[in-house]
Amino acid sequence: MPSVPDQVVVDRDDPRYADLVSRGINLRFQPDPETIRVVSTTEQTVRAVQESVRDDRRLAVRSGGHCFEALVDDPGVDTVLDVSEMNSVYFDARRHAFSVGSGTTLGAMYRTLFLGWGVTIPAGRCPGIGVGGHVPGGGGGALSRRYGLSVDHLYGVEVVVVDGSGRARAVVATREDTGPLRDLWWAHTGGGGGGFGVVTRYLFRSAGSGREPAALLPVPPPAVLRKTVRWEWPDIDETAFLTLVRNFGTWHEQHAGADDPGAQLDNSLTLPRVGGGQLTLETTVDATHPDADELTDGFISAVSRNVRARPAVERTTLPWLTAALAPDEFAGMKGRFKSKAAFLRAAWTDEQASLVHRRLTDRSGYHNPAAAVYLLSHGGAVNRVEPADTAMAHRDAVVKVYWSVFWFDEREDPLHLGWVRDSYREVFADAGGVPDPDRGYGGAFINYADVDLADPELNAAGAPWHRLYFRDNYPALQRAKASWDPLDTFRHALSVRLPGEAD
Repeated sequence: MPSVPDQVVVDRDDPRYADLVSRGINLRFQPDPETIRVVSTTEQTVRAVQESVRDDRRLAVRSGGHCFEALVDDPGVDTVLDVSEMNSVYFDARRHAFSVGSGTTLGAMYRTLFLGWGVTIPAGRCPGIGVGGHVPGGGGGALSRRYGLSVDHLYGVEVVVVDGSGRARAVVATREDTGPLRDLWWAHTGGGGGGFGVVTRYLFRSAGSGREPAALLPVPPPAVLRKTVRWEWPDIDETAFLTLVRNFGTWHEQHAGADDPGAQLDNSLTLPRVGGGQLTLETTVDATHPDADELTDGFISAVSRNVRARPAVERTTLPWLTAALAPDEFAGMKGRFKSKAAFLRAAWTDEQASLVHRRLTDRSGYHNPAAAVYLLSHGGAVNRVEPADTAMAHRDAVVKVYWSVFWFDEREDPLHLGWVRDSYREVFADAGGVPDPDRGYGGAFINYADVDLADPELNAAGAPWHRLYFRDNYPALQRAKASWDPLDTFRHALSVRLPGEAD
């Protein structure tokens, strides 16, 4: 059996430190932990956690390094536990489930599962993201309207926890368990990463699946048909923009059901700032579906209706794995950025779309072409699951939206942060500036972490941050926290609080 290195402990004087400390993608945050521990096994993880507890050193866990905020790169963190070497993917015959190490990237997971067994897990569109942080936030991506979220196929977790006496140990919790063990599994189906323990591996098996490994998870399509529609900004006036945005939202309202033929489609609408590229509508479907062209053309026709501008249309067909492993446009690029996201239960009003249009086209006070608003399809099979069945409570939304702004110069932080925060706040002004689920919206997505929502100076709406992220599931998450992390060993700005703690 191949040997693995012992736990690697790297301090600031170690030549490996610079490479390890800079794995985060957001250069707004400059981490400076005393040590970084690279672990390769569950046993090493138990030892590393135990030593951190013994020495009273605050711990944070890093998988792929794609966290949008300083949940890992917090200056208060003494030790970063790097799990990127725990990256094996295999069929665990004893558990009758696929085991995926928490340091595995989505791309590596897709490749191994597909080449080995012809199956996949509906997860994110960026192959470089780490499984470790992606899954416990809910997960999901291009196949989710068809097959649900990653957590809808999560059978179990192996996780290192710390009890009330300060003892670290590894436990396996599954959806078949009862009592506190099932609560621990459930907390990892949408309660966010890094707040209950250190996951060393995830176990995947769809509920009600067959016995053979190749029947335990969804089968991806052999090939993907993608149609891309692009409009040039000079051809799109405000009326056309409002029509385009309204049509996109309305289509998703009308085709949100899991059994609707439109659930076969994965769609996005990219709205860049003027100077940042074309307005882009994209739809993908199983290329072997008998109605592939009819479904995609019908969607494009519905969203383009009355836009009155001639777009460029591109049609491509790719093998599924090739499409899944294609890097996103920002792969490998590091800079300073801020993102803010929300779930929508209905299309934006024309007034809201007009506010977005103004932010994207105003040339008087803001000139960053690397700012954009993205509308992504939600619903379909995602909304077949009841909100309380997993910790991921957002099972009634039809669209996911996020603002993103990217820049390099630290001196410009106030300018760019102001642009994205002001735009977000004014769009949700009727709910106090946040997507309050008690006032018509769907809340926020913990995988698109946004600490503004937990800052009373930036969220004065009266909607608690945990209400936005976890909705009615928060009390149950707090009970799981009390059972499995009573000392609050695993914490960050958006982790579930212990019962009785101030938010």
